[in-house]
Amino acid sequence: MTDSFDFNDGIEQQQEDNRIRQYLSDLNNQTNDPEEMMLEIMEVLKETVEPIPEVGKFYTFVYNAKTPNIQYDQHPLIACTDLFKWGFRGINYHWQSSRSYTWDELPGVLYTVKYIELDDLLGIPYAKFITK
Repeated sequence: MTDSFDFNDGIEQQQEDNRIRQYLSDLNNQTNDPEEMMLEIMEVLKETVEPIPEVGKFYTFVYNAKTPNIQYDQHPLIACTDLFKWGFRGINYHWQSSRSYTWDELPGVLYTVKYIELDDLLGIPYAKFITK
């Protein structure tokens, strides 16, 4: 008996849509430099950039905090939770907590991350923790 549902097609399509898995599967073996990893990730995600995040979507980006003597993640991976005139807030997956990001400290664009790409990005140690 054959069924009319081909669930494997859905799984295969998701794997094809996962830009991270397709291009960066060997990245962890090529370098241990978070800066090089972030440059590769930005290259792969360059077709889906936004200047302003949308609540409920996932992003990675470069961030340069202005507050002295704090530790921050220069390469956040977030789920955007709030949008404000001064910036936005999101759950940072590298910190496992909510963080605030101001517009002036965002030197570039936000790279949109698909939900199916989150686990693969979390497997790449590209977080860059800096104390300013």
